[in-house]
Amino acid sequence: MAGPLSGVRVIEIAGIGPGPFAAMLLADLGAEVLRIDRAQNVHGGDPAHPPFDVLARSRRSIGVDLKRPEGVETVLRLVEKADALTEGFRPGVMERLGLGPDACLARNPRLVYGRMTGWGQDGPLAQAAGHDINYIALAGALHGIGRAGERPVPPLNLVGDFGGGGMFLAFGIACALLERERSGKGQVVDAAMVDGAAVLMSMFHGMHKLGIWQDERGVNLLDTGAHFYDSYETADGKYISVGSIEPQFYAQLVKLAGLEGAELPRQMDRGQWPALKQRFEAVFKTKTRDEWCRIMEGTDVCFAPVLSMQEAPSHPHNVARGTFVEIAGTKQAAPAPRFSRSVPDAPTAPAHAGQHTDAALADWGFSREELTRLREAKAIA
Repeated sequence: MAGPLSGVRVIEIAGIGPGPFAAMLLADLGAEVLRIDRAQNVHGGDPAHPPFDVLARSRRSIGVDLKRPEGVETVLRLVEKADALTEGFRPGVMERLGLGPDACLARNPRLVYGRMTGWGQDGPLAQAAGHDINYIALAGALHGIGRAGERPVPPLNLVGDFGGGGMFLAFGIACALLERERSGKGQVVDAAMVDGAAVLMSMFHGMHKLGIWQDERGVNLLDTGAHFYDSYETADGKYISVGSIEPQFYAQLVKLAGLEGAELPRQMDRGQWPALKQRFEAVFKTKTRDEWCRIMEGTDVCFAPVLSMQEAPSHPHNVARGTFVEIAGTKQAAPAPRFSRSVPDAPTAPAHAGQHTDAALADWGFSREELTRLREAKAIA
């Protein structure tokens, strides 16, 4: 594998959502990630027709029964040769399986052990079930997302699962690997979605302290309160986005919207924002989305059309940068960020559960005889 993480070996205990996302980010940038799926989930599958799970791309999968001692020992042997491990169970589950941090670090003191949970490894809610919406609610993020007078709107599961969870886990693992070069020691990374989502709100805590952000939904600069930072419907029922915060950008918005010379209140007169929003709503409904693109796209208005998932890959800017790729017939985002020298390989298609059990274990040092014994013991698929 090419990429900045080339040579790094990671064991991924298969899970859902942010854990696989973190493993995908590591694999995208060159790490060799070996996904351990439950043996019970291995049902074959034609490699020529890979599954549609984009989060599982660019890594091999083996099937192991973690409820059998021989399966646990198989993972511990892999740990001996790994740089990092990721898991996303509730606190205590890996310990009960015999694969907790103490057991793994005893086998490999240089191991970085990454843990992904919603609430964290400790605290009153550590053992409670939850999902993205709950974690960002407790972090204070969900409260601020939505329009004035309306209930909070979940921003898909981007803020908790992927932004506050998976990205922070991948970042934490990378930092711990860097620190290991100095100390020679591994450690545990406790990545909690509630913690990460709270960190994502840092700027707004500062703005609130300064008195320029109200703890009220839909009345502020960046939460649809301002007429110059919002999405607007166009004549064809589609939408465009404007983010003309700076005065010079706002002046461009006014000009290109055809309102130059009109008697308009000051941009930052908050009391006039609702009336100005109605004014812009009426203006933007006079033309189609494509017409507004021809007028505003590429200018300093801070403008972009609101594209669907199907439309985004075809936009000329995304095409020019190669922002999207197609793998096994599925359009998806290309690896990010970009590197000037250590350029990663193109992503590969997701694997079926257990697709590489024999080949991957052989590459990690298991003999043919050992594989036969493990299969006879039903420890591997």
